[in-house]
Amino acid sequence: MSTSSALPKWTVAAPAAAIVVLAFTWGRTLPWPLVTLAAVCLGAAVLAAVHHAEVVAHRVGEPFGSLVLAVAVTVIEVALILTMMSGGGPKASALARDTVFAAVMISCNGIVGLSLLVAAIRRRVAVFNAEGTGTALATVATLATLSLVLPTFTTTKPGPEFSTTQLVFAAIASLALYGLFVAVQTVRHRDYFLPVAQDGSPLTEDHHAAPPSKRTTVISLVLLLVALVAVVGDAKAVSPAIEAGVAAAGLPASVVGIVIALLVLLPETLAASRAARRDRVQTSLNLALGSAMASIGLTIPSIALASIWLTGPLVLGLGATHMVLLALTVVVGTLTVVPGRATLLQAGVHLSLLGAFLVLAVSP
Repeated sequence: MSTSSALPKWTVAAPAAAIVVLAFTWGRTLPWPLVTLAAVCLGAAVLAAVHHAEVVAHRVGEPFGSLVLAVAVTVIEVALILTMMSGGGPKASALARDTVFAAVMISCNGIVGLSLLVAAIRRRVAVFNAEGTGTALATVATLATLSLVLPTFTTTKPGPEFSTTQLVFAAIASLALYGLFVAVQTVRHRDYFLPVAQDGSPLTEDHHAAPPSKRTTVISLVLLLVALVAVVGDAKAVSPAIEAGVAAAGLPASVVGIVIALLVLLPETLAASRAARRDRVQTSLNLALGSAMASIGLTIPSIALASIWLTGPLVLGLGATHMVLLALTVVVGTLTVVPGRATLLQAGVHLSLLGAFLVLAVSP
């Protein structure tokens, strides 16, 4: 990671170019050449976002660095969901559920599995702090169950929906739990979320490179937000082409939400894998589980508030297949976290669960 006072030129140019493309393509039907251009700018913005997130993280230290990226991505993701839901239509009712669940599965299985894979290949055993990771996983499991499982079994309102009272409770509980976790992660038990060495001892901050200056950090933070806006905006710009491709292939409509969730989570995926290569698996897990937690803890309250003016039903409850995958993810995640050490096998198990989710989404 570059921490010099001067940022690489491409990390400044990429978000700017992506925003310009977004401004010219927003709300328009794009021909394939412009779709390709938007996709290229999307990829460049993702790489720039990862770079700027690492600059900020190096300045503020862990776990604040991973929290910055997780919250920034999720805020933009929520804005995208609300924008797409405001258009209405039959597909909008389940959009929040599909996007949030996809984010949980990608984070808890894809990002976790990839991080463990990278670290295990490098060091044979990936080492992390079981106390902090276990706390994060427990919070994710609780949030997912309250928001995505219970609506399938409640009876006040027909269908997998919450009543108004239930939705308000789920929103308050989600926000409260997320806020409590952030307080524990950053203040009361910050040491639980710091990277550890192979012998389990805490790792100190990097000393091979001086932290970036305050000015560079502020510039990177601004460019990070610009890049994330561009990522989500360009993803929305190319989504009609994705929808057309999905429809032409005869795939379920929920596949569109998965594709967009994959695009939106690319910055965190790349940042997590790079942290794992530097033997900072705890940082990778902070990113993965923090993303899943923020996706639920910020989306559900936002959707509850937006339901005041949004029309149509709000489907939140998962189907039987997805509930099985969620339960298996929690069980496997628990068994991975408890020892505080993981091998290639645990990485393979998590990646297999992600593969099962993707296959069943394409062929339910």
